[in-house]
Amino acid sequence: MKNLIILGSTGSIGTSALAVADRFPDRLRVAGLAAGSDSELLRAQVERYGPVSVALGNGEPGAALLRLCDSVGSRLLAGPQAVAELAAWPDGDVVVTAVVGAAGLEPTLAAVDAGKRVALANKEALVMAGELVLERARRGGAEIVPIDGEHNAIFQCLQGQAPDRLRRIMLCSSGGPLLSLDEAELDGVTIEQALNHPRWDMGRKISVDSATMMNKGLEMIEARWLFDLEPEQISVVIHPQSVVHSLVEFVDGSVLAQIGRTDMAMPIQYCLSYPERWDRSDMRLDLAAVSPLEFFEPDAERFPALALAREAMAAGGTAPAVLSAADEVAVEAFLEKAIPFRAVVEVVAAVLGQHKTAGRANLQEILRADRWAREAAREEVRRLRAG
Repeated sequence: MKNLIILGSTGSIGTSALAVADRFPDRLRVAGLAAGSDSELLRAQVERYGPVSVALGNGEPGAALLRLCDSVGSRLLAGPQAVAELAAWPDGDVVVTAVVGAAGLEPTLAAVDAGKRVALANKEALVMAGELVLERARRGGAEIVPIDGEHNAIFQCLQGQAPDRLRRIMLCSSGGPLLSLDEAELDGVTIEQALNHPRWDMGRKISVDSATMMNKGLEMIEARWLFDLEPEQISVVIHPQSVVHSLVEFVDGSVLAQIGRTDMAMPIQYCLSYPERWDRSDMRLDLAAVSPLEFFEPDAERFPALALAREAMAAGGTAPAVLSAADEVAVEAFLEKAIPFRAVVEVVAAVLGQHKTAGRANLQEILRADRWAREAAREEVRRLRAG
Protein backbone atom coordinates (compact mmCIF):
# COMPACT_ATOMS: atom_id res chain seq x y z
CA MET A 1 0.00 0.00 0.00
CA LYS A 2 1.42 3.36 -1.07
CA ASN A 3 0.43 6.62 0.58
CA LEU A 4 -0.46 9.00 -2.23
CA ILE A 5 -0.16 12.79 -1.99
CA ILE A 6 -1.85 14.72 -4.82
CA LEU A 7 -0.87 18.36 -5.23
CA GLY A 8 -3.40 20.04 -7.50
CA SER A 9 -6.10 17.48 -6.73
CA THR A 10 -8.92 19.60 -8.17
CA GLY A 11 -7.33 19.98 -11.62
CA SER A 12 -7.42 17.70 -14.66
CA ILE A 13 -4.38 15.59 -13.72
CA GLY A 14 -5.31 15.53 -10.05
CA THR A 15 -8.81 14.20 -10.67
CA SER A 16 -7.40 11.63 -13.12
CA ALA A 17 -4.93 10.47 -10.46
CA LEU A 18 -7.81 10.04 -8.04
CA ALA A 19 -9.62 7.94 -10.65
CA VAL A 20 -6.56 5.67 -10.86
CA ALA A 21 -6.52 5.39 -7.07
CA ASP A 22 -10.20 4.40 -7.17
CA ARG A 23 -9.32 1.41 -9.37
CA PHE A 24 -6.61 0.16 -7.01
CA PRO A 25 -7.84 0.74 -3.44
CA ASP A 26 -5.74 -2.19 -2.22
CA ARG A 27 -2.54 -0.57 -3.54
CA LEU A 28 -3.06 3.19 -3.26
CA ARG A 29 -4.27 5.17 -0.29
CA VAL A 30 -5.17 8.82 -0.84
CA ALA A 31 -3.34 10.24 2.17
CA GLY A 32 -2.99 13.91 1.19
CA LEU A 33 -4.84 16.37 -1.03
CA ALA A 34 -3.84 19.92 -1.96
CA ALA A 35 -5.64 22.57 -4.01
CA GLY A 36 -5.01 26.16 -4.90
CA SER A 37 -8.35 27.87 -4.29
CA ASP A 38 -11.16 25.47 -5.28
CA SER A 39 -12.25 24.75 -1.74
CA GLU A 40 -15.65 23.39 -2.82
CA LEU A 41 -14.27 20.55 -4.95
CA LEU A 42 -11.53 19.96 -2.38
CA ARG A 43 -14.23 19.60 0.28
CA ALA A 44 -16.01 16.95 -1.81
CA GLN A 45 -12.71 15.08 -2.23
CA VAL A 46 -11.96 15.23 1.49
CA GLU A 47 -15.44 13.86 2.23
CA ARG A 48 -14.89 10.97 -0.17
CA TYR A 49 -11.30 9.99 0.65
CA GLY A 50 -10.78 11.12 4.25
CA PRO A 51 -7.09 11.98 3.77
CA VAL A 52 -4.73 12.40 6.71
CA SER A 53 -3.66 15.86 5.52
CA VAL A 54 -5.29 18.58 3.40
CA ALA A 55 -3.72 21.78 2.06
CA LEU A 56 -5.30 24.90 0.57
CA GLY A 57 -2.68 27.20 -0.89
CA ASN A 58 -4.77 30.27 -1.74
CA GLY A 59 -7.74 31.87 -0.06
CA GLU A 60 -9.60 30.98 3.09
CA PRO A 61 -10.66 27.36 3.69
CA GLY A 62 -14.16 28.33 4.80
CA ALA A 63 -16.22 27.05 7.71
CA ALA A 64 -17.57 24.01 5.82
CA LEU A 65 -14.10 22.67 4.97
CA LEU A 66 -12.87 23.36 8.50
CA ARG A 67 -15.79 21.43 10.01
CA LEU A 68 -15.36 18.56 7.55
CA CYS A 69 -11.63 18.18 8.20
CA ASP A 70 -12.33 18.19 11.92
CA SER A 71 -15.03 15.54 11.57
CA VAL A 72 -12.97 13.13 9.44
CA GLY A 73 -9.73 13.75 11.35
CA SER A 74 -7.83 15.45 8.52
CA ARG A 75 -5.06 17.89 9.38
CA LEU A 76 -5.76 21.14 7.51
CA LEU A 77 -2.92 23.32 6.26
CA ALA A 78 -3.59 26.73 4.73
CA GLY A 79 -1.52 29.57 3.35
CA PRO A 80 1.37 30.09 0.91
CA GLN A 81 3.56 27.30 2.34
CA ALA A 82 0.77 24.76 2.84
CA VAL A 83 1.23 22.85 -0.43
CA ALA A 84 5.02 22.64 -0.05
CA GLU A 85 4.59 21.47 3.53
CA LEU A 86 2.26 18.68 2.42
CA ALA A 87 4.70 17.71 -0.37
CA ALA A 88 7.35 16.94 2.26
CA TRP A 89 4.99 15.09 4.63
CA PRO A 90 7.08 12.22 6.12
CA ASP A 91 4.49 9.47 5.60
CA GLY A 92 3.85 10.24 1.92
CA ASP A 93 5.30 7.69 -0.49
CA VAL A 94 4.38 9.13 -3.90
CA VAL A 95 3.78 12.83 -4.53
CA VAL A 96 1.83 13.75 -7.67
CA THR A 97 2.82 17.33 -8.52
CA ALA A 98 -0.03 18.57 -10.70
CA VAL A 99 0.02 22.22 -9.62
CA VAL A 100 -0.18 24.41 -12.74
CA GLY A 101 2.57 26.86 -13.67
CA ALA A 102 5.44 28.34 -11.70
CA ALA A 103 3.52 27.75 -8.45
CA GLY A 104 4.57 24.10 -8.78
CA LEU A 105 8.30 24.77 -8.37
CA GLU A 106 8.44 25.18 -4.60
CA PRO A 107 6.32 22.08 -3.80
CA THR A 108 8.39 20.04 -6.28
CA LEU A 109 11.60 21.13 -4.56
CA ALA A 110 10.09 20.30 -1.18
CA ALA A 111 9.18 16.80 -2.38
CA VAL A 112 12.62 16.05 -3.88
CA ASP A 113 14.39 17.43 -0.81
CA ALA A 114 12.32 14.98 1.25
CA GLY A 115 13.43 12.07 -0.96
CA LYS A 116 9.99 11.24 -2.37
CA ARG A 117 8.99 9.52 -5.56
CA VAL A 118 7.72 12.52 -7.49
CA ALA A 119 5.17 11.80 -10.21
CA LEU A 120 5.83 15.02 -12.07
CA ALA A 121 3.05 16.66 -14.08
CA ASN A 122 4.23 20.23 -13.55
CA LYS A 123 6.56 20.87 -16.49
CA GLU A 124 7.33 24.42 -15.38
CA ALA A 125 9.42 23.18 -12.43
CA LEU A 126 11.96 21.61 -14.79
CA VAL A 127 11.65 24.36 -17.39
CA MET A 128 12.42 27.03 -14.81
CA ALA A 129 14.98 25.19 -12.71
CA GLY A 130 15.68 21.78 -14.23
CA GLU A 131 19.33 21.64 -13.29
CA LEU A 132 18.58 22.69 -9.72
CA VAL A 133 15.65 20.27 -9.31
CA LEU A 134 17.65 17.28 -10.61
CA GLU A 135 20.65 18.19 -8.47
CA ARG A 136 18.52 18.38 -5.34
CA ALA A 137 16.72 15.15 -6.28
CA ARG A 138 20.07 13.35 -6.44
CA ARG A 139 21.13 14.86 -3.13
CA GLY A 140 17.83 14.01 -1.45
CA GLY A 141 17.57 10.50 -2.91
CA ALA A 142 14.33 11.36 -4.70
CA GLU A 143 13.00 9.60 -7.78
CA ILE A 144 11.34 11.62 -10.53
CA VAL A 145 8.97 9.81 -12.87
CA PRO A 146 7.22 11.96 -15.51
CA ILE A 147 3.45 12.01 -15.90
CA ASP A 148 3.48 14.10 -19.10
CA GLY A 149 2.44 11.59 -21.76
CA GLU A 150 5.40 12.33 -24.04
CA HIS A 151 8.03 12.14 -21.31
CA ASN A 152 6.41 9.11 -19.77
CA ALA A 153 6.67 7.43 -23.18
CA ILE A 154 10.39 8.28 -23.42
CA PHE A 155 10.87 7.04 -19.85
CA GLN A 156 9.28 3.71 -20.76
CA CYS A 157 11.31 3.33 -23.97
CA LEU A 158 14.58 3.92 -22.11
CA GLN A 159 14.07 1.21 -19.52
CA GLY A 160 17.06 -1.17 -19.62
CA GLN A 161 18.90 0.92 -22.23
CA ALA A 162 22.41 2.33 -21.82
CA PRO A 163 22.29 6.16 -21.95
CA ASP A 164 25.25 6.36 -24.34
CA ARG A 165 23.36 4.24 -26.89
CA LEU A 166 20.70 6.93 -27.33
CA ARG A 167 20.90 9.08 -30.46
CA ARG A 168 17.80 11.28 -30.09
CA ILE A 169 14.25 11.47 -28.83
CA MET A 170 11.18 12.52 -30.81
CA LEU A 171 8.39 14.16 -28.83
CA CYS A 172 5.05 13.60 -30.54
CA SER A 173 2.54 16.40 -30.88
CA SER A 174 -1.04 16.17 -32.08
CA GLY A 175 -0.61 19.58 -33.68
CA GLY A 176 -3.27 20.97 -31.37
CA PRO A 177 -6.82 22.17 -32.01
CA LEU A 178 -5.88 24.57 -34.82
CA LEU A 179 -3.82 22.29 -37.04
CA SER A 180 -6.43 22.19 -39.81
CA LEU A 181 -6.89 25.98 -39.99
CA ASP A 182 -5.46 28.00 -42.84
CA GLU A 183 -2.75 30.50 -41.95
CA ALA A 184 -5.11 33.44 -42.49
CA GLU A 185 -7.69 31.93 -40.10
CA LEU A 186 -5.26 32.02 -37.17
CA ASP A 187 -5.77 35.78 -36.81
CA GLY A 188 -9.35 35.33 -35.64
CA VAL A 189 -8.99 32.29 -33.38
CA THR A 190 -11.48 32.35 -30.50
CA ILE A 191 -10.97 31.09 -26.97
CA GLU A 192 -13.44 28.27 -27.68
CA GLN A 193 -11.43 27.15 -30.71
CA ALA A 194 -8.13 27.21 -28.81
CA LEU A 195 -9.60 25.14 -25.97
CA ASN A 196 -11.28 22.57 -28.23
CA HIS A 197 -8.48 20.00 -28.36
CA PRO A 198 -9.30 17.12 -30.71
CA ARG A 199 -7.59 14.39 -28.69
CA TRP A 200 -6.93 15.37 -25.08
CA ASP A 201 -9.10 16.72 -22.29
CA MET A 202 -6.79 19.23 -20.61
CA GLY A 203 -6.85 22.39 -18.52
CA ARG A 204 -7.29 25.81 -20.12
CA LYS A 205 -3.66 26.91 -19.94
CA ILE A 206 -2.17 23.77 -21.44
CA SER A 207 -4.88 23.70 -24.11
CA VAL A 208 -3.85 27.15 -25.31
CA ASP A 209 -0.19 26.10 -25.13
CA SER A 210 -1.10 23.14 -27.32
CA ALA A 211 -2.68 25.48 -29.84
CA THR A 212 0.49 27.62 -30.04
CA MET A 213 2.73 24.53 -29.58
CA MET A 214 4.44 26.30 -26.71
CA ASN A 215 3.65 23.19 -24.69
CA LYS A 216 5.95 21.21 -26.97
CA GLY A 217 8.61 23.88 -26.61
CA LEU A 218 8.40 23.64 -22.83
CA GLU A 219 8.50 19.85 -23.10
CA MET A 220 11.75 20.03 -25.06
CA ILE A 221 13.37 21.94 -22.20
CA GLU A 222 11.86 19.54 -19.66
CA ALA A 223 13.21 16.54 -21.58
CA ARG A 224 16.67 18.08 -21.73
CA TRP A 225 16.90 17.79 -17.92
CA LEU A 226 14.86 14.65 -17.34
CA PHE A 227 16.96 12.55 -19.70
CA ASP A 228 20.28 14.46 -19.57
CA LEU A 229 20.25 15.33 -23.27
CA GLU A 230 21.90 17.90 -25.48
CA PRO A 231 19.47 20.25 -27.29
CA GLU A 232 20.33 18.70 -30.68
CA GLN A 233 19.16 15.30 -29.40
CA ILE A 234 15.60 16.56 -28.97
CA SER A 235 13.15 16.88 -31.85
CA VAL A 236 9.40 17.26 -32.34
CA VAL A 237 7.17 15.40 -34.78
CA ILE A 238 3.49 16.05 -35.44
CA HIS A 239 1.35 12.93 -35.12
CA PRO A 240 -2.35 13.94 -35.33
CA GLN A 241 -3.73 10.59 -34.16
CA SER A 242 -1.92 10.85 -30.77
CA VAL A 243 -1.54 7.07 -30.56
CA VAL A 244 2.28 7.08 -30.60
CA HIS A 245 3.17 9.19 -27.59
CA SER A 246 6.89 9.57 -28.32
CA LEU A 247 9.82 7.77 -29.93
CA VAL A 248 13.46 7.06 -29.13
CA GLU A 249 16.15 6.48 -31.76
CA PHE A 250 19.29 4.57 -30.82
CA VAL A 251 22.74 4.68 -32.37
CA ASP A 252 22.13 1.50 -34.39
CA GLY A 253 19.14 3.10 -36.15
CA SER A 254 16.51 1.24 -34.14
CA VAL A 255 13.50 3.30 -33.08
CA LEU A 256 11.33 2.38 -30.11
CA ALA A 257 7.87 3.89 -29.72
CA GLN A 258 5.43 3.85 -26.82
CA ILE A 259 1.92 3.39 -28.18
CA GLY A 260 -1.34 3.55 -26.28
CA ARG A 261 -4.77 5.02 -25.98
CA THR A 262 -5.30 8.77 -25.69
CA ASP A 263 -5.94 8.73 -21.96
CA MET A 264 -3.85 10.32 -19.21
CA ALA A 265 -4.82 7.48 -16.88
CA MET A 266 -2.14 5.35 -18.56
CA PRO A 267 0.96 7.48 -17.81
CA ILE A 268 -0.41 8.40 -14.38
CA GLN A 269 -0.87 4.74 -13.49
CA TYR A 270 2.60 3.84 -14.74
CA CYS A 271 4.13 6.52 -12.50
CA LEU A 272 2.25 5.16 -9.50
CA SER A 273 2.92 1.47 -10.22
CA TYR A 274 6.51 1.67 -11.59
CA PRO A 275 8.41 -0.61 -11.91
CA GLU A 276 5.32 -2.84 -11.86
CA ARG A 277 2.51 -2.79 -14.42
CA TRP A 278 -0.99 -3.15 -13.03
CA ASP A 279 -3.70 -4.78 -15.09
CA ARG A 280 -5.99 -2.46 -17.09
CA SER A 281 -7.82 -4.56 -19.66
CA ASP A 282 -10.02 -1.54 -20.40
CA MET A 283 -6.96 0.28 -21.82
CA ARG A 284 -6.27 -2.18 -24.63
CA LEU A 285 -5.67 -0.57 -28.02
CA ASP A 286 -7.12 -1.75 -31.34
CA LEU A 287 -4.40 -0.68 -33.79
CA ALA A 288 -6.52 -1.47 -36.83
CA ALA A 289 -9.21 0.89 -35.58
CA VAL A 290 -6.81 3.85 -35.22
CA SER A 291 -4.89 3.38 -38.47
CA PRO A 292 -3.49 4.95 -40.52
CA LEU A 293 -0.88 6.74 -38.42
CA GLU A 294 0.73 9.91 -39.80
CA PHE A 295 3.92 11.76 -38.91
CA PHE A 296 5.33 15.00 -40.28
CA GLU A 297 7.62 17.86 -39.36
CA PRO A 298 6.09 20.95 -37.72
CA ASP A 299 5.95 24.13 -39.78
CA ALA A 300 8.45 26.54 -38.17
CA GLU A 301 6.63 29.63 -39.46
CA ARG A 302 3.21 28.44 -38.29
CA PHE A 303 4.59 27.44 -34.86
CA PRO A 304 7.23 30.06 -33.90
CA ALA A 305 6.97 29.02 -30.23
CA LEU A 306 9.21 26.03 -30.99
CA ALA A 307 12.07 28.26 -32.14
CA LEU A 308 11.63 30.49 -29.08
CA ALA A 309 11.89 27.47 -26.80
CA ARG A 310 15.04 26.30 -28.58
CA GLU A 311 16.49 29.79 -28.15
CA ALA A 312 15.76 29.72 -24.42
CA MET A 313 17.10 26.17 -24.08
CA ALA A 314 20.35 27.12 -25.83
CA ALA A 315 20.77 30.25 -23.69
CA GLY A 316 20.14 28.31 -20.48
CA GLY A 317 20.36 29.99 -17.11
CA THR A 318 17.32 32.15 -16.44
CA ALA A 319 16.06 32.22 -20.05
CA PRO A 320 13.73 29.19 -19.74
CA ALA A 321 12.15 30.68 -16.60
CA VAL A 322 11.52 33.91 -18.51
CA LEU A 323 9.99 31.97 -21.41
CA SER A 324 7.65 30.07 -19.09
CA ALA A 325 6.61 33.09 -17.01
CA ALA A 326 5.92 35.29 -20.03
CA ASP A 327 3.85 32.51 -21.56
CA GLU A 328 1.71 32.17 -18.42
CA VAL A 329 0.91 35.90 -18.49
CA ALA A 330 0.28 35.94 -22.25
CA VAL A 331 -2.04 32.92 -22.13
CA GLU A 332 -3.98 34.45 -19.25
CA ALA A 333 -4.32 37.69 -21.24
CA PHE A 334 -5.67 35.77 -24.23
CA LEU A 335 -8.17 33.89 -22.05
CA GLU A 336 -9.31 37.25 -20.63
CA LYS A 337 -9.76 38.55 -24.20
CA ALA A 338 -7.09 41.19 -23.65
CA ILE A 339 -5.00 40.12 -26.66
CA PRO A 340 -5.66 38.07 -29.81
CA PHE A 341 -4.43 34.52 -30.22
CA ARG A 342 -1.36 35.31 -32.33
CA ALA A 343 -0.20 37.87 -29.78
CA VAL A 344 0.43 35.14 -27.20
CA VAL A 345 3.69 34.11 -28.81
CA GLU A 346 4.47 37.70 -29.80
CA VAL A 347 4.40 38.72 -26.13
CA VAL A 348 6.72 35.87 -25.17
CA ALA A 349 9.14 36.72 -27.99
CA ALA A 350 9.24 40.38 -26.97
CA VAL A 351 9.97 39.57 -23.33
CA LEU A 352 12.60 36.96 -24.16
CA GLY A 353 14.24 39.47 -26.49
CA GLN A 354 14.54 42.02 -23.67
CA HIS A 355 16.02 39.56 -21.17
CA LYS A 356 19.70 39.50 -20.28
CA THR A 357 20.28 35.86 -19.40
CA ALA A 358 22.12 35.01 -16.21
CA GLY A 359 24.26 31.88 -16.60
CA ARG A 360 24.02 29.01 -14.14
CA ALA A 361 21.36 30.48 -11.86
CA ASN A 362 20.47 29.81 -8.25
CA LEU A 363 16.90 29.65 -6.99
CA GLN A 364 16.76 33.33 -6.02
CA GLU A 365 17.96 34.42 -9.46
CA ILE A 366 15.42 32.14 -11.15
CA LEU A 367 12.54 33.50 -9.06
CA ARG A 368 13.72 37.06 -9.67
CA ALA A 369 13.79 36.41 -13.43
CA ASP A 370 10.31 34.91 -13.19
CA ARG A 371 8.95 38.02 -11.47
CA TRP A 372 10.68 40.33 -13.96
CA ALA A 373 9.29 38.37 -16.93
CA ARG A 374 5.74 38.54 -15.60
CA GLU A 375 5.86 42.29 -15.23
CA ALA A 376 7.55 42.70 -18.63
CA ALA A 377 4.84 40.51 -20.20
CA ARG A 378 2.07 42.53 -18.53
CA GLU A 379 3.65 45.71 -19.88
CA GLU A 380 3.77 44.18 -23.35
CA VAL A 381 0.08 43.24 -23.07
CA ARG A 382 -0.74 46.80 -22.05
CA ARG A 383 1.23 48.11 -25.01
CA LEU A 384 -0.63 45.82 -27.42
CA ARG A 385 -4.01 46.83 -25.98
CA ALA A 386 -3.15 50.49 -26.34
CA GLY A 387 -2.56 49.78 -30.00
